[in-house]
Amino acid sequence: MPPIDDPFVAVALGANQPSAAGSPRETLLAVRPLLEGLFTRWSAQQLRFCWSQLVETTPVGPVDQPDYLNAVVLVEGLKAPPSEAAALQLLDVLQGLEQQFGRDRSREQRWGPRSLDLDLLFWGELRLDHPRLVLPHPRLHLRTFVLAPLLEAMQGSAPP
Repeated sequence: MPPIDDPFVAVALGANQPSAAGSPRETLLAVRPLLEGLFTRWSAQQLRFCWSQLVETTPVGPVDQPDYLNAVVLVEGLKAPPSEAAALQLLDVLQGLEQQFGRDRSREQRWGPRSLDLDLLFWGELRLDHPRLVLPHPRLHLRTFVLAPLLEAMQGSAPP
């Protein structure tokens, strides 16, 4: 991957429950073009997306749940500079997409099963400690199910 001049956004994706789109694999494949479309509409300019492959991982938290499928996407070229307001707006957009795939944050247990999980990992050098969002993600360095796909995405786009 060539050097990146613009700050880029990293988003982790995960699922271990079916959604209206189908299995967790079908869900993550279905959300991919929707995420790209949301970022493109939000930015209104040409963006570069680098995707990791889907990786099957053991869940963190309750053990009586199916394995997860995880991936990471890096987005380069956002028009909006990293800021608290922009990051919270992006969080709202990501959580709206989760709801479209059946996620109900009010009824789920922490680290429990879910139809779609979208986590904003970082946005350039932005440091944020807000009640709704901490950037960079505070457990990023502890999660191999995020780090491995993140490193892969940093090397370039992979097939789905």
